[in-house]
Amino acid sequence: MTRILCVASGKGGVGKTTTVINLGAALFHFGQRVLIIDGNVTTPNLSLHLGIAKEKPTLHDVLEGSVSIENAIHLHSSGLMVIPAGISLTNLRKIYKKTIAQAITGIAGRFDWVLIDVPAGLGREARLAIEAANEVVVVTNPELPAAVDALKVSRLAKNLGTSPLGVIVNKFAGEKEEMSPENVAEFVELPLLGVIPYSTLFLKALSAKYPLVLLYPNSTPAVQYKKIAAALLGERYEIIEKPSIIQRIRRFLIRI
Repeated sequence: MTRILCVASGKGGVGKTTTVINLGAALFHFGQRVLIIDGNVTTPNLSLHLGIAKEKPTLHDVLEGSVSIENAIHLHSSGLMVIPAGISLTNLRKIYKKTIAQAITGIAGRFDWVLIDVPAGLGREARLAIEAANEVVVVTNPELPAAVDALKVSRLAKNLGTSPLGVIVNKFAGEKEEMSPENVAEFVELPLLGVIPYSTLFLKALSAKYPLVLLYPNSTPAVQYKKIAAALLGERYEIIEKPSIIQRIRRFLIRI
């Protein structure tokens, strides 16, 4: 059964897109069939993170009704399957015949996980992306303004019938001025799924247009994402970097 999970935040700039990419890569590491979708139709940038901004068709074309969603799935060099959103301003003038929920009907069964990058905030665009998912992970930073907005988006998801699984505290530097991850989780009224430390490796991964989890698999952020992915799978992550034969076979089959 496909799990449709959206990654949301009430505040922009907390690292939601990098979380979608790297959580997807971590699930892929465990041999899962993963599709990630840029659900931000106004200010998308997932394709910029992965270096596929020129790829077409995009989610916008699917929502417009000009192409099928199958034709908008692109294979990234990392092995991830991606549906990007178009970055051109002309997309804002299009009339959309479908919602994201309607668009993904029929393809979900092809994947173990569908991850949706939700636009920041609490507006209509965010609501439509959250409604397309069954579950939501909230991403925030260890600071009060971000935590307040994370609480709002968590409550919004509950009101929309999308189950919040927990919160990921991103860009944690361990400074005394920061909220502790435990305090953040208590404040947003969600279980703490994991803590991703601040790291300049994210800038290097962005420059390489490649998921950090796969580019720097032994780094602390990568290990933390794998622990979160393992928990979502109901497993315990052991630091064994060589994939099993089954995992290697599944990755090979996913790529072809």
